[in-house]
Order: sequence, then C-alpha cells, then structure tokens
Amino acid sequence: MKPLAILRALVLHALITPAPAASSAIRALYLFKDVLKSNTTALTTSGFNTLIIFGVGILSNGDIMYYSNTPGSKDTLVASAGAYVGGDALAAKVRSFKTANSTTVDRVEISTNAQNIKTLMTTPGPGPTTPLYRNLAALRDAWGLDAVNNDDESIYHADSTAAFGKMLGAIGLRYSIAPYDGGVVSFWSTVRSRVGAAVLDRVYLQCYDGGAGNDPAAWQSRLGTKVVPLLWVVNDSKPRYGTSAAQARDKFVAWSKQAAVAGGGYWNDFDIEKMGLSYKDYGGVLTSVFP
Repeated sequence: MKPLAILRALVLHALITPAPAASSAIRALYLFKDVLKSNTTALTTSGFNTLIIFGVGILSNGDIMYYSNTPGSKDTLVASAGAYVGGDALAAKVRSFKTANSTTVDRVEISTNAQNIKTLMTTPGPGPTTPLYRNLAALRDAWGLDAVNNDDESIYHADSTAAFGKMLGAIGLRYSIAPYDGGVVSFWSTVRSRVGAAVLDRVYLQCYDGGAGNDPAAWQSRLGTKVVPLLWVVNDSKPRYGTSAAQARDKFVAWSKQAAVAGGGYWNDFDIEKMGLSYKDYGGVLTSVFP
C-alpha cells in the first residue's frame, strides 16, 4: 500500500473506531482531614474517582461552614450572603482534586449536616433568592462541586429532604445519600422517588459501625437502585470496624458477585494517614474490583 493510502486508512480507522468507554464504576473516599493539609498527590493518583469532603455544615441562617476536624486547623466560613468567603487557597485546593496532573478524580462532593434543612426549607424556602440557594451556588462555582451528600442519621423528614434535593438540582448539583439504618429504608425510597434519579443519583451504603450488618443486595432490592457499599479503613477509634485493604477486597468481591453493586468506597482519609496505611493499597482494591 502506498504511504498516502496508508495514511488515509489510518485516519479512517481512527474516525470509525470508538474511544474506550469511561468507567462508570464508583470508587469513593470520604475526606475527614482538613483538605488544606491533605495529600493531594495520593488522593488523586491512587484510583479514587470520587472524593467526598466531610464536615461541611449548613448553619441556621443558610451560611455554610467548613469544619476542619483536624488538630491545628480552624473552622472556616466558606459561603455567606450569596458569596464565597472561604479564601483562595481553600478553593484552589478543592479544585485541584479534579485538575491535578494524572488525577483520576472526576467528582467532588460535600457531605452536609441535616440539622437546619427542615427549618430552612420551610422558611425562607428553597427558592433561588434564598440565602442557602445562593450560598450553595457560590460554593459550587468556587470549589467546582458536583454534588451534595446528605449525612442525615437522625431527622428523616421526607418533605424537607426532598425539597432540598430538588433545590440542589435547580442549582445544577447532584444529590447523594449515605444511609446506615435499615429501619428507615422507606424514608430514603420516598425521598429518591420525589427527587428523581437524575438528581439523587448515588447511594453510599454504610457497612460499618451502625451499618455493619447491612446487606447491599437487600438495600438494592428495596430501593430499586444500585448502591455503593462503604467500609471503614483500619482505625484506632473503633478498631473492630476497621478493614484492611485485603479484607476490603474480599468483601467488595463478594458483594459485587452477589449483587453487582455500583462500586465501593471508604471512610476515611484521616485514618489512612494516622495509621500509616497506604492510599495505593486501598485505591488499588477498588480499581481491581471495580475497573
């Protein structure tokens, strides 16, 4: 074949050959440590594609606070009066999770409390001129957020939870939940039905501590959607719930075979570093079981 014909053939092949599909498997890690002190390289190159920043509090007036949860760090007001006020360094650090060289992260969420949602969804409500709506929109833009994770473990008020989820959708954010209590599956099912799967698109199922007995297959059956089981890494807070990377592999493999779960994830980065564990080991488990 002549060189020009070869070139034409190569171009044609490139045009008609589909690009490899991006993985839809979820590989998540909750960030408990102050992100300004976190190991960006490890977080972004160990195989995780979703990072969930824990400790973002919605205050009674609709302002948003970031609680550092780390010795030597301070809590920071990050959004107020419809503007981002958390500082350039914090914004740059969070945005770097998706922009760092060789990053595997394509989704960043914040995990929020539920204490003030019921009141705020009643007064002043979920509309676009309300403080919470404007503050969340400002934080979305400053941090490059993709979603908000609901950390409700006690209130379970369906009307306000659904209203909040719909508000997030209007802002352009997704909504995820992290249930642990099998006695309130119907609550989560109601919320998911009202909000819609296009917005409430992920269920991170706690399978440690209070959720240690959870069966992902049973939850999937009752919710009518795939779940992402979460395990707690080795820790010294509640060691009996700690899971080594090897143990995590066994559990994720079993759950994947039993129920074809949507992926897997861990609680949390602080313990990985405190206990001298390996991000690569834990991330590698997820990339091998959920490629």
